[in-house]
Amino acid sequence: MDSDALVYCESEFGRTDGKVANGLARHSAKYKILGIIDSTEAGRDAGEVLDGVKSGVPIFASLSEALMSLGFVPKFFIYGIAPLASFLDEPQREVHFAAMAQGMNIVNGLPEFLSEDVEFMRRAVASGVEIHDIRKPPPREDLHIFTGRIFDLETPVITVLGTDCAVGKRTTAVRLVEALKSKGLNAAFIATGQTGLLQGAKYGVAVDVLTSGFSTGEVERAILDADANEHPDIIIVEGQGALSHPAFISTAAILRGAHPDGVILQHPPRRKSHCDYPDIPMPTLASEIGLIELFAKSRVIAITLNHEDMNDDEVTDTISEYEILHGMPVTDVLKTGCSKLIDRLYEVFPTLREKALLACLPLE
Repeated sequence: MDSDALVYCESEFGRTDGKVANGLARHSAKYKILGIIDSTEAGRDAGEVLDGVKSGVPIFASLSEALMSLGFVPKFFIYGIAPLASFLDEPQREVHFAAMAQGMNIVNGLPEFLSEDVEFMRRAVASGVEIHDIRKPPPREDLHIFTGRIFDLETPVITVLGTDCAVGKRTTAVRLVEALKSKGLNAAFIATGQTGLLQGAKYGVAVDVLTSGFSTGEVERAILDADANEHPDIIIVEGQGALSHPAFISTAAILRGAHPDGVILQHPPRRKSHCDYPDIPMPTLASEIGLIELFAKSRVIAITLNHEDMNDDEVTDTISEYEILHGMPVTDVLKTGCSKLIDRLYEVFPTLREKALLACLPLE
């Protein structure tokens, strides 16, 4: 099959830096994920590791074991790790070389562009395979500056932001889009990072590799294109990083380019410090909400949880606590679904409820 793929995630699957592989194991409209490579979780099911429910995606100890088990060579080899240091180390380079020697095309989400690496390109030519750098920005002449046309958009736009990177913003956004579609609504998803693009998002761009002069314009253009082509009832935009995070500026570009009508904020209650920055404490929800609403001139309308290091009782108790404290709906979409979010969207945008009701009426 043309979309068959293995995902490399050695020592990171189910962990923070394995978020690309985690996302692809949960949802992929572009590639058929045949297995994950991570020797530390070998023999288990990917869905079981992530969510406690088997998904039929096996985890292999090595590339050779995966190929032996499958009995054929998949077309794609995807790098599924998102480390802070965005470069392949020598063992990782070697496993990619081995995949290429087997005839597998490389799909790379790092800002290290393997198509500009002399050794990678030499081996690609020798093996007759291709290298796809997902995060490589378009040529400068194809980039767009901000126009302000987003201010005239009538379709509701919601951004799913977070208090940190790798907290599940994309997962919540994707699940929300799926839930909206199940109600008969036409919901469009805008990806802003490599995993969303790898999952098959039709619209979007990896914001963090763009220069500041084009990042807001590219977010705006993706939304306008989706609106013009899909005529959606609502547009859901994936967030990146956190507005308060000192290491990232992507959230600012997303908020400027999207001009959202509302914000859903994702938060990991048990996380004490920023991902990959142990000396930088996490912000409070209240401080992040205040910062977002001041910067974006838009309301945070709901809170979603990342349940890392929490049991089900703790999730339930935290949802109740946060709803009282912050006066808005709180949920964990992986535990309790998106019904609260949809009800909140109906409340904020009454025409959505009307469209959903019309979609449920039988055709005469």
